[in-house]
Amino acid sequence: MTQTPTFAPIKSLTYTQAVAELESIINKMQSDAFDIDLLAAYTRRATELLAECRARLTATDEELRNILSSLNQA
Repeated sequence: MTQTPTFAPIKSLTYTQAVAELESIINKMQSDAFDIDLLAAYTRRATELLAECRARLTATDEELRNILSSLNQA
């Protein structure tokens, strides 16, 4: 029986680490040797990583807009 992989908590990852892990998952899933029994676990993890990366990008975008807005008001 295939053992479900364990993953680091997403909040403990940097954005770069999250993207690297996402790329690693994609590479594994595209491999001919990928264990289909792990598909659900890796798909769930990829979805969580995508959501976290999107949230961080959105937060950074908002912060940058606020910074630039304050420059325009000065």
